[in-house]
Amino acid sequence: MEHSAWTSFCQALAAAGDVVLRPAAPDTPLDRAEGYRYLTRLLREMLYATVENADPDFPRLHRLDLTKIGADNPDNVYLTATVRGDRTYRLTGTRGTIFYFSVGSKANRYAKDGTMASTGELSDQDIVVEADGTVEITVSAREHGENWLRLAPDSTSLVIRQTYLDRTTEVPGEWRIECVDGPAQPRPLEPAAMAKALRRAALAVHGTAATFAGWTEMFMSRPNELPDFGQEMFQRAGGDPEIFYLHGYWTLRPGEAWVIETEVPDCPYWNFQLDNWWMESLDHDRRITVNKHTAKLDGGKLTIVVAERDPGWGNWIDTAGHTSGTALLRWLGATHHPIPRCRVIRP
Repeated sequence: MEHSAWTSFCQALAAAGDVVLRPAAPDTPLDRAEGYRYLTRLLREMLYATVENADPDFPRLHRLDLTKIGADNPDNVYLTATVRGDRTYRLTGTRGTIFYFSVGSKANRYAKDGTMASTGELSDQDIVVEADGTVEITVSAREHGENWLRLAPDSTSLVIRQTYLDRTTEVPGEWRIECVDGPAQPRPLEPAAMAKALRRAALAVHGTAATFAGWTEMFMSRPNELPDFGQEMFQRAGGDPEIFYLHGYWTLRPGEAWVIETEVPDCPYWNFQLDNWWMESLDHDRRITVNKHTAKLDGGKLTIVVAERDPGWGNWIDTAGHTSGTALLRWLGATHHPIPRCRVIRP
């Protein structure tokens, strides 16, 4: 591999840093620091996907722990693995007791056009679980009867979502993946492949950061609301087809609170979460999310109060030292999608 490939990689990463300096991005010390931390998290994940876990013939599931992309759900345990569309894989594991499970095949095009197209989806209602709690799923382009997850020619990864309602009692499943029709041994690392991996990683960091910064700038056109911006864009970026997404941008002066009031549809799961400007969920050790299990309703109505301090009423969400950011309300599996009423007050 030529040294120029490494130099180009470093230069491309430097260019990705410009996303943090976008004119619309907040310039507080906290938001700036989180912006650069966000880039390091993206880089770690992209290098893992393009270098350390890049061989689709020998995939490994790994947890997206601190990698927060596009309003990651604090209730989720995310697992991902690299695949290719012309191989067949066996995904095996235990369902566990966690509330919701889904798995999708994706075509990651963040570096090209900012999308992660869904190329196949399975959820709880689609899978057959054995009496002992085990599951086997065939992942392939060719249909395989029950528990089949479709691959497309350009599929590049699998994403498993396991969603908690109650973290204190539920247990996620344990999953493994293997390619059943690939070579017996990995090939030695090729210099050209390494150079390509570095290019892909740097482009993916820049492309991902720019994509979601662009989303936030769009949300800023309607501050302190949770409108329906249209679902197609969110699905094209890898969203769960079962979820209706209500994204928004919030900004508060000292002493203000953002009050969100809505009816709650009949659905298996919903949650609200507060994110930073980069669309990362805020620190999970703070009270930054509420869901169907943890929320307190008043006559079937949900009231959320986003503020720096608990006002003593509604479902308080902690701004965690921020004065602006993004937010998301998800309705999963609902046939009716209420749009919340939002206002800013001084409690």
